Amino acid sequence: MKKKLGFWQQVALIFFTVSGGAYGLEALVGAVGATWSVILVIALPLLWAVPVALMVAELSTAIPEEGGYYIWVKRGLGKFWGFQEGWWTLCYSAVDLALYPVLFVTYLGFFFPTLGAETFQMSLLRWGICVVFIIGALLMNLRGTQAVGTNALANLMLVSFPFLLLTICGFFYGDWSLLKNAFSGDHLTHTTPAAIATGLAVVLWNYCGWDNVSTYASEVENPQKNYPRALSVSLLIIVLSYLLPLLAGFKATTTPTDWSEGAGWPAIAEKLAGSWLGILGGIAALLSAWALFNSQLLYISRLPTAMAKDGWLPKAIAKTSPQGSPITALLIMSGLAAVFSSLSLGKLMVVDILFYTLGLSLEFCALVALRKKEPHLARPFRIPLETLGLTILSIIPVSLAVIVAVFSTMGEGGSFVQVGIVAAGVVAGVIIFERRSKYLHKKNFFAEALSEHATT
Repeated sequence: MKKKLGFWQQVALIFFTVSGGAYGLEALVGAVGATWSVILVIALPLLWAVPVALMVAELSTAIPEEGGYYIWVKRGLGKFWGFQEGWWTLCYSAVDLALYPVLFVTYLGFFFPTLGAETFQMSLLRWGICVVFIIGALLMNLRGTQAVGTNALANLMLVSFPFLLLTICGFFYGDWSLLKNAFSGDHLTHTTPAAIATGLAVVLWNYCGWDNVSTYASEVENPQKNYPRALSVSLLIIVLSYLLPLLAGFKATTTPTDWSEGAGWPAIAEKLAGSWLGILGGIAALLSAWALFNSQLLYISRLPTAMAKDGWLPKAIAKTSPQGSPITALLIMSGLAAVFSSLSLGKLMVVDILFYTLGLSLEFCALVALRKKEPHLARPFRIPLETLGLTILSIIPVSLAVIVAVFSTMGEGGSFVQVGIVAAGVVAGVIIFERRSKYLHKKNFFAEALSEHATT
């Protein structure tokens, strides 16, 4: 029997699937300022993370199967919507997965500034480092879920330590007047719609992924008990890991150029307490990118495997190793990550959020549908709400993504490109489903005809 994930291993995997630390929040402060940053970091867990975590807790304990949300939607809404759920998730994950090798190289530039040079040779070198990074994570995932969970647990402690030091140093170093001015002279009422869209997208992205931890539910020890507990503990850790470093960082600098991906936490930590903390922050950033990629690769590789078992993807994708790792799916997703890591992701973060929320809306619909369709299904954890309450709970997080979509097309810097990309992806999902359905129908027809002929 293969070993299953323990409670703290699961907490670590949830942490790195959803968060991985405050890395990535720098762009939030640069876009909307200190006040909006703190408001969004505190408010979004209540409006976004908590509803999603509650939904995941109920469905993952009721249906702890490999494939997670794909299985929920297929079971609650039917094959068509089940396929769309899987397809939309694959669309955003293929791009999102490549973000972590790119972040790794970005933070590596803190130690080797020449990596940031805009030359063909350096671009090729950055991509080469990304590929080596991806191959290392692929080898780790091939060892199985237990190995990835243990690695995530170790990295959770290593990544948290520099941020803990940053928070402590915030009490003794820096300028208290900077912290005060960050909230008094802020552009709270002067922020453009496009900037708010960027800020919302950054925070939503930093709080998204709760449903993704459901795809390996069958590999979790006592999922009915551990999922709700692990989700609750992880949410508290994540909120604190965002809020406390932000407040400490404001004592060091409020300059937008410091709060950017080009400088980021290592540079902010260096300004607050010296080069020693900047170095620790840089090392933790590298470890965070590594653990995030491993956790993301773990969950996303299970989805095409589940879809292949249902016939929507080639059967070869369902092949697994003796340790239970989906070999073909891991190779495919790693290959896609290597391709996309050669590109600049920029505003594709908005695309991630829009695709993610499309899938999330189906998961909430499945939650309501399964309450009606399977009222006697054992639910070890049950959200204490009925149909109307569940509907309201579902509308809140989906509305946030609608705001991102609308605001991202408004004002200076707005663009319809992201919405167009998502629309094209949705149309492609419908076309692929229809063609694959016809293929499966013909295949089943001939199989039944041959079986009938053989019997005769």
